[in-house]
Amino acid sequence: MESLKGLLVFSASILCFLSFSSLSFASFTPIDCFLISCGSSKSIQVQDGRVFEPDFGDTDVGLSTNSLITVSNNEKNSLLSEIHNSARVFTKSSVYTISTKQIGRHWLRLHFYPVKSNQHNLKSAVFSVVANGITLLHEFSFSRLGKKEPLLKEYVVEIGGSSSKSENLVLTLSPVGSSVAFINGIEVVSMPEGQFDFSVIPIPMGPGFVIPSSVALETAYRVNMGGPRLTPRNDTLWRTWNSDHTFLFNPSSARNVAKDPKSVKYPADGESVDIAPNYIYATAQEMADAKVMDQKFNITWAFQVEKGFTYFIRMHFCDIVSVSLNNLIFDVYINNQTAVESFDISTKTMALSAAYFMDFVVNMSTGSDKIFIQVGPSNLRTTQANAILNGLEIMKMSNPSNSLDGKVAIYSINSIRSDAKKHVKLAIFATLGGLAGLLLVSASCFLCFVCFRKPKMVKQKSMTWLMVKQKSMSWLSFPNQVGISETKISAGSFASMTPSRTFGRIFAFAEIREATKDFDESLVIGVGGFGKVYKGVLEDGVMVAVKRGNGKSQQGLVEFRTEIEMLSKLRHRHLVSLIGYCEELNEMILVYEFMAGGPLRKHLYGSDFPHLSWKQRLEICIGAAKGLHYLHTGASECIIHRDVKTTNILLDENLTAKVADFGLSKFGPALDQTHVSTAVKGSFGYLDPEYYRRQQLTEKSDVYSFGVVLMEVLCARSAINPSLPREQVNIAEWAMHWQKKGQLEQIIDPYLVGKVSIDSLRKYGETAEKCLAEYGCERPSMGDVLWNLEYVLHLQAAARQSLEEENSNIIPDIPYSIPRVESGEADEIDIVSHGESDVTTSSGVFSQLMNPKGR
Repeated sequence: MESLKGLLVFSASILCFLSFSSLSFASFTPIDCFLISCGSSKSIQVQDGRVFEPDFGDTDVGLSTNSLITVSNNEKNSLLSEIHNSARVFTKSSVYTISTKQIGRHWLRLHFYPVKSNQHNLKSAVFSVVANGITLLHEFSFSRLGKKEPLLKEYVVEIGGSSSKSENLVLTLSPVGSSVAFINGIEVVSMPEGQFDFSVIPIPMGPGFVIPSSVALETAYRVNMGGPRLTPRNDTLWRTWNSDHTFLFNPSSARNVAKDPKSVKYPADGESVDIAPNYIYATAQEMADAKVMDQKFNITWAFQVEKGFTYFIRMHFCDIVSVSLNNLIFDVYINNQTAVESFDISTKTMALSAAYFMDFVVNMSTGSDKIFIQVGPSNLRTTQANAILNGLEIMKMSNPSNSLDGKVAIYSINSIRSDAKKHVKLAIFATLGGLAGLLLVSASCFLCFVCFRKPKMVKQKSMTWLMVKQKSMSWLSFPNQVGISETKISAGSFASMTPSRTFGRIFAFAEIREATKDFDESLVIGVGGFGKVYKGVLEDGVMVAVKRGNGKSQQGLVEFRTEIEMLSKLRHRHLVSLIGYCEELNEMILVYEFMAGGPLRKHLYGSDFPHLSWKQRLEICIGAAKGLHYLHTGASECIIHRDVKTTNILLDENLTAKVADFGLSKFGPALDQTHVSTAVKGSFGYLDPEYYRRQQLTEKSDVYSFGVVLMEVLCARSAINPSLPREQVNIAEWAMHWQKKGQLEQIIDPYLVGKVSIDSLRKYGETAEKCLAEYGCERPSMGDVLWNLEYVLHLQAAARQSLEEENSNIIPDIPYSIPRVESGEADEIDIVSHGESDVTTSSGVFSQLMNPKGR
């Protein structure tokens, strides 16, 4: 019944669009508009009314070769446009030179379809295409696409600008080897001024910047959320917008809404019908069962992309669902990173049904090959739960090798910024270089003079300076580089803290003593190899965890500095935050946010905590996976935790998981490396066997450790338990034995028996098995692990919903023959306690992919 209702609503929206098909746009007249039919001998009018002219005979369109091969298709095919019935074929590298009038960015659209030919098999032709020095296609072959319909490739390239190599568009088609090249149609259209000259926000978040015009773009996806496919007839810039239904991960999580396109307004600077037609803003996807207060799921779209590139993302918003301003507040996520928090469209537009867009860039050099776009209700809202998205554009950006295709070097967001400032920097460096040389000569003369006149004084001052330098380096030489934050700190929590050169506050030792009541033993909440951890309360009432180094500990200054250095670069909702440190009296003290829930392990076994439900366990694992995924891909450099275990996953009072203890962390391999060679460190039972054998560390070592955590969460027992029979001592080996037999349900926590859906457990076991693969190259990235865990949660929610109708999809009760053994491993460090806290922190926001009714 629900699916029929959804179908009727969607049909109604399509009828709404059809009824307004006669709407006229504010016409854009481009200065350059070349519509070329390659190989045709006559003008061709396509369905949207545009006319394509032949490529031979136009004085503004030149071809470098006189050896022209034309092929045409006499068979009528209703699926093909007439421009796909002919093609120009080249047996050697050939060039189209198109003389344009306007300088700047242009749309470049190339049409390909292998017309039947008696001489050449165009379907298997292999060739490359370059436009003004930008590689658009590298060794392209239509046969590799596995499709029968024509291919349209759309690009944005600069013509005649400061970075362009030509005042014209120079399009080169080069056959590979003895093959041929072909093309059916070419569109070169100048675009409205400033179409892509808006500030973009990098994800993970950082300072905004404008994409240099030297960077070419290729359209990967252009999507109309909640509406039908739009053809060039409906767009002033002759763009095509596809329906979003094939990209929705869980269609039942969203419902399409539509409004009269005439009601859409373009009130703000920058927004115009050329950015996106009103048809796009007049439809949207909103949360299914919207406006229900306790809804906490996200709408998720997934898009397959090519790894190794940076992608430009433009999101289109228009509040067509509210009846008043400030009534729609939601969060936006890109690849599980917060892109916009507590977003209220009406504060930007000051009107309802008003168009608004935002631009982002995301680097896909590592991790998953999918871009996930999500919208969901904000935790900070006071309104009913809802979230919408109207339209989306995803475009690949050319890399430093000026390529949009093939195996390429990683194009970091920082390199984009640097391109925009390259010429300015060169001038500055040239000037500074001259001044530096002059100062160096002067300083040398001065030092020589001083050394000859007062050698003893110089030596004494040098020694004093060296001592001061050595003392300060141990603490104050850490970079003040803060990463992206999904962490929501309650107002005023840390507002009074004094900024320092590192990320955090420098505490006086007297403050620490007062906060911990002179290190009262009754406040000890954890003891580990490094020292003791105390519960403390600062002057302003903020509760903290104080980690005091033990002078006799084998863990010392190196691990201490590592912890500060790592946390000074990181800020994320699922990483424990460093508040500050103390450097007085040779003390090594770190101060963290207090996690009232304590370590995950104590919620699984060995304490009197209430049992965690399967849903709670999955949400905790998802949170921890988000934190690790951010470490691997979200920070400026890949960070490998190296000590992932259940005591280093801490919970707040809302059971939101945060990864802690970065004392053993290492920066990951550089771009030209596959691993980091280092001494083996970690915790027994969680250690990656490949890392142990080869002493070669990669982020996949964290993935293995996380696989052990997954099994620990499922079975509620320690990773290593020597008191059990030999085959059961190691949880990874024991669990994999049952997983490969397809009987993982035999060893799960007795509390979960009868409460976990078969499909959810099966997917969970498969995910853990991949994490525990023998070799790192066989293990998934943390991004893929995160995606799979969210799907596990979705399967459990779906089973819970179907349980209301039939009770046949739940694992039956089974005898649990394995004794539960309390575990207390001396080498584990509990950083914070499970004690009660009166500090209010934001509740967790999980990007759950699930049927909303399952909640």
